[in-house]
Amino acid sequence: MSSDLAPVGRAAPASAVIRSQASLEWRLLMNNGEQILLTLIIPVVLLLALSMTDFVSLGVSGRGAKLDLLVPSIMALAVMSSSFTALAIATGFDRRGEAIKFLGTTPLSRTGLLTAKIIAVLGVQVIQLGVIAALGILLGWIPNHDVLWSVPVIVLGTAAFAAWGFAMAGVLRAEATLALANAVYLLLLLGGGVIVPASRFPEPFSTVVSYLPSAALADGLRAAMGSGDVGVVLTSMAILVVWALVGGLVVHRTFRWTS
Repeated sequence: MSSDLAPVGRAAPASAVIRSQASLEWRLLMNNGEQILLTLIIPVVLLLALSMTDFVSLGVSGRGAKLDLLVPSIMALAVMSSSFTALAIATGFDRRGEAIKFLGTTPLSRTGLLTAKIIAVLGVQVIQLGVIAALGILLGWIPNHDVLWSVPVIVLGTAAFAAWGFAMAGVLRAEATLALANAVYLLLLLGGGVIVPASRFPEPFSTVVSYLPSAALADGLRAAMGSGDVGVVLTSMAILVVWALVGGLVVHRTFRWTS
């Protein structure tokens, strides 16, 4: 009987640890009212407001053309809100509450924690994007037949934004992360090529904005769901890969388990 109670003597597989952490992260995100406001309610309200009014000039005429621009743009905003702003804030306060410090004593590595958070965010995005797509269709939006190209764009955009949100939360205090994450979110919403495409900015700002992850994500989704221009999709994916790799390297070198 004593042998039956002996410890196994080995850690759980990394995949099992990441899967368990991802499940926990998803539940925490879905149970946070402030996160739901940021990740779902604000994008939905913006879609309704911008599609039904001319408060913001989008440079297109006709309801169909406006929805072709707006729905992918709002999806990009939703991805950005969940994978960057909400993730950075949640991680920052986890560090302050020492939940991250506890995880640092487990077999979960920095890379594993980031991977788990990305998986959890992707789970949240299934709900976000499903709601936005359904609302867009109710408003009259008709997606392009090449819409499946949007899947890798969303995954890469999530990885890029999550890496930088995680990097921010890993070095700043929770209050500073809260302020900076919201400020970056607002700046990218207004001037990051999300709602108004980078191509409509005057030079040289147009070129600079086009290389931001926000513009790359939005441009890629608009091409995948609208024009079907695979070249734009692949260019956007390449930009997002670079942002994701650089962000991941920053996380690896700078992330601290304690605040």
